[in-house]
Amino acid sequence: MKNRIRLFGLAAIILSLSMPMEAADKLSGKPIGSTSVDYSTGEESTTVNTVANAFDGKLDTYFASYVRSYTWVGLDLGEKHVITRVGWSPRDDWQGEGRVKLAMFEGANSPDFIDAVPLYLTTEKGKIGQMSYADVDCSRGFRYVRYVGPNDARCNVAEVEFYGEKGEGDDSKLHQITNLPTVIINTVNAEEPYDKEHDIVSNIIIISENGTNVLEAPGESRLRGNNSMTHPKKPYRIKFDKKQQPLDAPAKAKKWTLINNYGDKTLMRNMIAFEVARQVGMEYVSYIRPVDVILNGEYKGCYQLCDQIEVGDGRVPVTEMEETDISGDELTGGYLIEVDAYASGEISWFQSSRGIPVTIKSPDDDKITAEQKSYIKSYFNKLENAAYSVKYDSPTTGYRTMLDITSFLQHFIVGEVSGNTDTYWSTYMYKKRNDPKFYVGPVWDFDLAFENDNRTYPINNKTCYIYQWVNSSSAGTMDVLVERIVVNDTRTAGDLLEMWSTTRSNGLSGESLCDFVDKWAAEMDASQRLNFMRWDILNTKVHENPQASGSYEGEVAWVKNYLRERIAWMDNKIGYDPSSVGNIGIETEELSLSEVAEWRVYNVGGQEVYSVDGELSTTSLLPGIYIVKGVAADNRSVTTKIVVK
Repeated sequence: MKNRIRLFGLAAIILSLSMPMEAADKLSGKPIGSTSVDYSTGEESTTVNTVANAFDGKLDTYFASYVRSYTWVGLDLGEKHVITRVGWSPRDDWQGEGRVKLAMFEGANSPDFIDAVPLYLTTEKGKIGQMSYADVDCSRGFRYVRYVGPNDARCNVAEVEFYGEKGEGDDSKLHQITNLPTVIINTVNAEEPYDKEHDIVSNIIIISENGTNVLEAPGESRLRGNNSMTHPKKPYRIKFDKKQQPLDAPAKAKKWTLINNYGDKTLMRNMIAFEVARQVGMEYVSYIRPVDVILNGEYKGCYQLCDQIEVGDGRVPVTEMEETDISGDELTGGYLIEVDAYASGEISWFQSSRGIPVTIKSPDDDKITAEQKSYIKSYFNKLENAAYSVKYDSPTTGYRTMLDITSFLQHFIVGEVSGNTDTYWSTYMYKKRNDPKFYVGPVWDFDLAFENDNRTYPINNKTCYIYQWVNSSSAGTMDVLVERIVVNDTRTAGDLLEMWSTTRSNGLSGESLCDFVDKWAAEMDASQRLNFMRWDILNTKVHENPQASGSYEGEVAWVKNYLRERIAWMDNKIGYDPSSVGNIGIETEELSLSEVAEWRVYNVGGQEVYSVDGELSTTSLLPGIYIVKGVAADNRSVTTKIVVK
């Protein structure tokens, strides 16, 4: 309970007209801030409602800015001070009390506040005619301090106070908004990112480990995404000038994404999907971490800091190509592509021979050569055509020689467990050098997943896979290609059952995923409360929401109920019975072990442990659960689970 009180300032705020007790000296300096407004004319003003009013000691005067958002009032203290306390009082009008909620106090040592860090975030309404105070826990000294008004409030504050002591201070403890890491983006001239083509010069700061770990580096920022960019809460891409390794990320890289989760009111659907991807064994799963985001002094909400999907160490595991790689083995990889419904809006893209739009993500737009583009287009067409061919089932000439079926099915399972209607609207694939196969992954974009799309709700009432549902999305004819692999290839059912059985045996269950959700719901509790103060949508259907529960707890319960039902649905659909022994019946005609000419035996970890021609004997196997795959004399495949006691 103490942490929650500290984070939300419930105990820290003291309402009083008098000087706060045991405070350091009240600081004075040169008033600075945004241009004021004359409400009588609606024009900019230098004579009324000015920054000086916020420091005149009078609660019946006020500062109001001409621009509605990202505006502020503060002090140039002349030299550095360690701030220990702040005070504020709202403008005396009918909106005043609410217009100080989610205001940000910041300190900086550059007059343009490019290096600003938070001192305190207000979380309560103010009291007209009274001062509110809060202690500050930040060890760095600042020359410049300011109060940034909340969004769309014209700042509108009657009085602002700062207390502290002269000193350089240090970086032993900076202020973190909640227990989650705080990501701060300060742009040159406080320019707000406005599209995904123009990068804005920025200073990027990440505060973590209860304020004791600080990463600060120059870089750039811009918007990112497609549909997500249209929401009021914007997604961002940040790019450091030099490679950085923030928080506990495995990659050291320049580019990182900040996922906005506007329509996902659990704020964790991507995290759940990535956890399923890890449990199913995908080669690369994007890094993800919930964070609080501040842009130019304005609190933006709870986001997810993720990898940028790109080739590199700790990211997509292929060789990064050079412009000289135009022949021989060097031309074969590595490539990163995206089956992408928005591909036509990209610079480097193609449409396959059967109507699938594909964006080439790597090599980069400005580095890819004609030879490289021709190669990857031709090779994708070859894979696609093989899957359509009547000979696709051949182990030596069919599509499986060009597609890694393991990664395809891992990706398929994540899409179906999550019920993601966008699984094949955007699908990443990569090809390694000197490797004939495309690998499917990483998984991405799950804001509509886990029962969050009214066009496919209720998912678990359907008998078909979600990708087959009429209202699910597909980039061109990608859904037809998937159908060829999942349905038309008679071996896929056995491969899918084998993988699902292994994953379930290794611990994936409805309850394990619910435990994961509960863990992160507790971890994000303080942040989600602030997020929904900033974005008051818990009672409103946004994006494609099928429901609005009215509370964060209700949103979490909605997802947990879906997960329990979905795992059981998948068991039934795939043909997995965790309590069964012997043949688990994926074939319409039962086959005995003796009828199969060749067997391969795998442990629950997916490793081959035994193979034999003829009748399978279990005497050489240790006690345990095994998945066995066989090919009958008439070329039919059979998959069986056995328990050796």
